[in-house]
Amino acid sequence: MPTLKRVAHATALSLTALGGLVILVTLTPLVNVWGGLLAGPWNDPRGDVLVVLGGSIQEDGTIGESSYWRAVYAARAWNERGWTQVVLSGGGTAAVSDAMKRFLLAQGVPITAIRTEGRSASTHENAIEVKALLGDAPPGRIVLMTSDYHMYRAQHTFARAGLLTVPRPIPDARKRAAEWTGRWPAFLDLVLETIKIVYYQARGWI
Repeated sequence: MPTLKRVAHATALSLTALGGLVILVTLTPLVNVWGGLLAGPWNDPRGDVLVVLGGSIQEDGTIGESSYWRAVYAARAWNERGWTQVVLSGGGTAAVSDAMKRFLLAQGVPITAIRTEGRSASTHENAIEVKALLGDAPPGRIVLMTSDYHMYRAQHTFARAGLLTVPRPIPDARKRAAEWTGRWPAFLDLVLETIKIVYYQARGWI
């Protein structure tokens, strides 16, 4: 009987904790605040080189949702004028950088302004490959573009690789958090990203 009571007590505590988490994620600004902390400043800085990190890609080689929105905001940034080049970073079986390049070309970004690297398969490799692509003397101010929740790890990883950047996050987790139906997927992305940050710190990559 004591064992049964302990099990019942533990179950009740677990259900209470789960209920509290559901309320916290669904009914409070937790996701929005957390995403904002990882994103950094929202001031849409301009520069000379816009580095855009690839995200998801479909099996047929078309860009996934995260890559699509990063490409959309990259095209908008290009239309502000003043950039000398756009660097797209991301590999895979079908390089996501190539898929994003096709999208940017369709949006009017000139082919002469786009550079790609399709070898990287992680944020750590993004930083190494872009650093190698730009060389030791990058041409001007470098602005880094990626999803809001990914920006903290990305910018610090690039800095550790020797490439200083100015963050220009795009709304992703925070945008999804505007609707209660999108808060749980965004919350899970934030949890996973925080685990990755801890892992990168342990590896000395940030």
